Amino acid sequence: MTYTTDQFTEMSQLLQEVKSEIGRFIVGQESAVEFSLYAILADGHALLEGLPGLGKTMLIRTISDVLDLSFSRIQFTPDLMPSDITGTSLIERDTQGRQQFTFREGPIFHQMVLADEINRATPKTQSALLEAMGEKTVTILGDTKKMARPFFVLATQNPIEMEGTYPLPEAQMDRFLCKILVAYPSRNELAEISRRTTGSQTINLNKKMNTTSLIDAQDMVKEVLMAEDILMVAVDMIQSTHPEHSEHEAIQQYVQYGSGPRGLQSLIRLAKARALMEGRYHVSIGDLKHVAKPVLRHRLLLNYEAEAMGKNADELIDSVLSAAGKGVLK
Repeated sequence: MTYTTDQFTEMSQLLQEVKSEIGRFIVGQESAVEFSLYAILADGHALLEGLPGLGKTMLIRTISDVLDLSFSRIQFTPDLMPSDITGTSLIERDTQGRQQFTFREGPIFHQMVLADEINRATPKTQSALLEAMGEKTVTILGDTKKMARPFFVLATQNPIEMEGTYPLPEAQMDRFLCKILVAYPSRNELAEISRRTTGSQTINLNKKMNTTSLIDAQDMVKEVLMAEDILMVAVDMIQSTHPEHSEHEAIQQYVQYGSGPRGLQSLIRLAKARALMEGRYHVSIGDLKHVAKPVLRHRLLLNYEAEAMGKNADELIDSVLSAAGKGVLK
């Protein structure tokens, strides 16, 4: 489907209203809100990482309310079973006394699923969720069931509490479109959080979009134009994360494995989502650079030397971004 310039402009304005409405309830966290919306527009899943009590769960619930999406929350624990997520088939008697299998849907069958503290569940349970994320289907007793549309998983994990957790392997982390770091609030933001949450005033959120308009927005993201030279800049950025292809000394020294093709796809999809929200129907180098860290930070596997030197993925991505797009008209 081909969209007009006016339709792009109207959708951009609507998305800005969505962002503003979320900001009425969520204090600060502009980057987390922004990239969560980008991931939803790009029809992908996001991983939010931050200290306890920073409002990760409330952020996701607020987004689902403003977008009018059905919402479910799964608290991941070591004893959580895959069937607790996907649902199960039970033997029940009908009105005539005959036994038959009846499928009872699990919490995964909602449009927005919050996987709270995903790294607390066992790998078997994690894989049940990740399969639904990748295929958007669930197979139980040979019967394949499709997920709702749109379908998003926004997962959270605590970076400081490692005891009793099962960290996601790098190959499974790759299924998340982006990894969003939830920052600690500033002094003024802490004060405002206190005012909003400890007083008697209640903030009622308005629903700004419905399922139909959100799917339209996702389709518009796919129609955002990307010039061939901008595409090659994205390709070069991904290749520059590989030690054997990179010209950057830091990448060669500290990175064991770089991003794969899924990283390139995620980079482009997120850049297109940002362009749409900014009211443009073409991707710029600025879009690629803006979304690069959330897209790549969980796709770089650092070596032991990097850990010993205290290097993190964001520092190494900076070296890639410094050279990205040189010689290309912005």
